[in-house]
Amino acid sequence: MLKSLKKSLNYSMLIALVTLFLAAVFSVISTMMLSGVHWGIGMIIVFLIVFLGVFSDTVGVAAAAAREKPFHAMAAERLPGAKQAVQITRNADRFANFTNDVIGDIAGVISGTASAYVVLHMAMQLGYEEGSTVQFILSVLFTSVVAALTVGGKSVGKTLAMQYSTEIIFHVGRLFYFLEVKLKVTIFKDKKQKKAKTTKRK
Repeated sequence: MLKSLKKSLNYSMLIALVTLFLAAVFSVISTMMLSGVHWGIGMIIVFLIVFLGVFSDTVGVAAAAAREKPFHAMAAERLPGAKQAVQITRNADRFANFTNDVIGDIAGVISGTASAYVVLHMAMQLGYEEGSTVQFILSVLFTSVVAALTVGGKSVGKTLAMQYSTEIIFHVGRLFYFLEVKLKVTIFKDKKQKKAKTTKRK
């Protein structure tokens, strides 16, 4: 019980630190991208951030809904990405936690901050002062649109994730396969291979 609690707390602290780092990185990048650009381009950037949050949420739900069995059949046929898809489904809780709670929530926060930034520059570029009634109306409208796209997009994404979980996770597995083969970046380590190496050392 204590060992399990300790492991959970350690993982939670790790996720908190990763979230802190990624939030800072995304915030800096979004600010740099929005700085000095036309408000129209700024709106496109905000919508891209919203799309990132919706996409990550969809992938996380698909991971939780997917089952291992189809990927074992694909792995038997040696399809690239099948083994990685198996690892994703075996670690669905952590994978979904990262995509939904870390990436998804960060995207939500950043999109809100970026929306305020875009509205301010929109009002100024249109010739209205900060704090004017027009700026307030623009802020309410744009924030409402962003919120509607986020909630609506996630709702559609969840439906697609439940219906096409196998296809979605297989494509993510192919991406992980590319990262492992081409860039030598391993996302999930195979526990069986790890145990085999430990046994050989003994």
